[in-house]
Amino acid sequence: MIPPIARLSHRRGRRFSAALVATGLVAGFLIGGAAPASAVDAAPPAEPGASRFTFAVLPDTQFYSRYSVDQFVPRYGTDPFSVQTTWLTEHADELNIPFVAHLGDVVDRANVQTEWEAADRAMQSLDDADLPYSILPGNHDVLDAGKQDNQLDAANEPFNRWFGAARAAEQVTFVGADPTGLSQAHIFEAEGQQFMSLAISWNSSDATLAWAQGVLDAHPTVPVILTSHALINIGPDQVSPVETADSQRMWDVLIRGNDQIFMTLNGHFHGATRQVKQNDFGHDVHQILMDYQMAYEGGNGYLGLFEFDLTNNTISLETGSPWVVHKPQDALTSYDQPLLDGANQRYTLDVDFAARFAGFAADFTAGTADEPPLSALARAILLDGFEGPDPISTEPPGNELDFIEAEGTLAHWRFNGVEGVVDDEVIEDVAGDNDLTRVDPAATNAVGAVWDDVTVQQGNAHAFSSDGGAVCFDNSSGSRFSYLTTAADAPINEADLQGGYTIETFVKMDADWSVSTNAWSKFLTRTGNRSQIGVPETRWDWTASPSALGISSLREFQWTSLDADASLGDRVNWSGEIMVDNWVHLAVVNDAEKRTTTMYVDGAPVLRNATDVGGMAWQQGQSWILGSDWADGAARNGWHGCIGETRIIDRPTMPSEWLTQRADLSGFAVTEAPAGELPASVTSVTLGGSGFPGAEVRLANEPTNRASAAAVAGATTVVNENGEWVIEVSEGLTPGAHRLVLSQALGTRVSGPTAVEFAIAAAPVDPEPLPEQEPSSPGTDSESPAAGGGRSTAGPDGLAATGADGGIAALVAALGAVLLLVGTALTTLRARRSSLKSS
Repeated sequence: MIPPIARLSHRRGRRFSAALVATGLVAGFLIGGAAPASAVDAAPPAEPGASRFTFAVLPDTQFYSRYSVDQFVPRYGTDPFSVQTTWLTEHADELNIPFVAHLGDVVDRANVQTEWEAADRAMQSLDDADLPYSILPGNHDVLDAGKQDNQLDAANEPFNRWFGAARAAEQVTFVGADPTGLSQAHIFEAEGQQFMSLAISWNSSDATLAWAQGVLDAHPTVPVILTSHALINIGPDQVSPVETADSQRMWDVLIRGNDQIFMTLNGHFHGATRQVKQNDFGHDVHQILMDYQMAYEGGNGYLGLFEFDLTNNTISLETGSPWVVHKPQDALTSYDQPLLDGANQRYTLDVDFAARFAGFAADFTAGTADEPPLSALARAILLDGFEGPDPISTEPPGNELDFIEAEGTLAHWRFNGVEGVVDDEVIEDVAGDNDLTRVDPAATNAVGAVWDDVTVQQGNAHAFSSDGGAVCFDNSSGSRFSYLTTAADAPINEADLQGGYTIETFVKMDADWSVSTNAWSKFLTRTGNRSQIGVPETRWDWTASPSALGISSLREFQWTSLDADASLGDRVNWSGEIMVDNWVHLAVVNDAEKRTTTMYVDGAPVLRNATDVGGMAWQQGQSWILGSDWADGAARNGWHGCIGETRIIDRPTMPSEWLTQRADLSGFAVTEAPAGELPASVTSVTLGGSGFPGAEVRLANEPTNRASAAAVAGATTVVNENGEWVIEVSEGLTPGAHRLVLSQALGTRVSGPTAVEFAIAAAPVDPEPLPEQEPSSPGTDSESPAAGGGRSTAGPDGLAATGADGGIAALVAALGAVLLLVGTALTTLRARRSSLKSS
């Protein structure tokens, strides 16, 4: 029996947290936080008050250690590794964390002192807080990963100097270490029960597994969580578990025959997955992979929090990042989510602990039911006060013109307007004289390449590329390739980029991309031979091209390029892991003044960027190519996938200038337009102004007369290359007030409206003239009773006629004049009423 673990006592704090859960405030945190929505969030919370504890897991921290000094600390003042361990100590009592397990790859380069120092600083937080932990070496933590652990010179292994048995023995949980010091065992107490963490070294020997068996035999009643750096792998679908030689060997030699081992944890393989296997006793063994090193910022601080609920017989995983919530809000990107809710990142396992452990620990029981739901509490802690990244302001392009033209653009290759097999087509450089053409496959040393291997496809493009097209390379491999090239005399071939540069492109790997066939291929290359331009001889890539952008065997983007001074050799940028069949925007920005090259993937800077580099050396007379690598004076390693529009700029740029940004439509202006009241004789009006070249100027009318509105609506023109436009309206201009609404548009994206108001006077209405009176006939008395008191005129037959018709006409004319006066009065009255209302 080991002594109880000394821990800080904040029971009252836990009770307060439990009250938050019970009253629903935690649910408010979950809903209001920035974590991705998940169906499991909608599940009813576990009942408060159960026997629970949290087992914390630190997956591969290698990049946190490697880039602590030159990347993380300068940018953030600390690194993710230190933030992880500090957070665990701060919340150990609140989340009832009795133990932490590190899964190996503590550092990235075992022979670099500063990396071990960074790891030491991080783990010291656990030591200082008396929070016990196990730690084991991964392949990056030993000097020769190809040797088994008992073949190494253990005394000289850096891991043993920093985290060997002597340091482990200072913890109250320590049981022992194997003879190499690279594997260790701990027994910790949680909820009144004992559990073992059995940590097995990378590339463990039979002797080490025999030592592990001895530890199990010495503690036959203790449930065991086995950790090792590399056990199960993950499939290309990034979901399915895959057995490995290591996992099968460990299963056969150690796991299946020891019923105590109910869970295994490993890192090494990039991603998260799990599987369940039945041991020789017919019991489940849960095997779990967790490794985020290839994610944003080398893992973005994600760790595992396993809630053991001994009352309700479950184990629940939350994958969270103390690092994300630690970073300043203005440094956050769309990759920064405090919690991951994927299928293998958040789940609950049903484990009947008493039944599962009955064969070796018949007395196993749950502890006191006084802990709140710890998974919900962990989420609440991470989300409390977290303000996510600013909303992405980028919007899809309206049409092919909807991009920003960057000053200093040397070449901009676009594929819009071309479709089908590329044979004699020219891919235009819309910024200069650097058009691309296809090299005849027969004129290269490619094996089996045919014309049909390269096609331009429309509609197959990144959502934020305004081009809408891409060139796609099929059936590519190391020996089968095709490429597009600039002409021998293209100006960009001799471009001097010593002042810095920006290279932008959109790329996608095909769904059937494979490591064995397509690793280390390139999609953009500045051809030449490094050995011929002053690069010192190196083991690797001495005869490669001066600069190339491609993909590694781990599906990392790699930009390898020479400094302007070729004698300094190359500098390399590496991204995290890139998914296949997924369009990505990639930008590489060299700031010669700062001597840095930064790679951005979908707008987020990668972790492994190059320093001490300015400009780009090149070999004269050599072309730029799209679609393959170049080494030893010839093409090779064809790109298997698609390449979208690609641009090269002779200076460093900011994200606001990239191809993912939209053209500025706010500069639309109307500088020529009618105003006031126009004469009734006006039959057309002219409007003019300035706008974005190529944009469509659209016109709508809002008159009182709906018929004229329909006549004017739809009138358009196009802004010319000088940014000027003119439009004439000659239909639908009826008398009365008019309000013309103008805007400029690039396809579906429309600027704010600009209104022009004017009126057209009504045509004057002349009153109907009175009929002329004819003179009375001689001898006729117009006032005689025979005439009925009315006027009379001589008829055609010379007889006198009554003047009744003439009188009616006069009456109608008089009535018309009266109505005209009434109408004018009513118009005046309405105007006065309108004036009173507006005042």
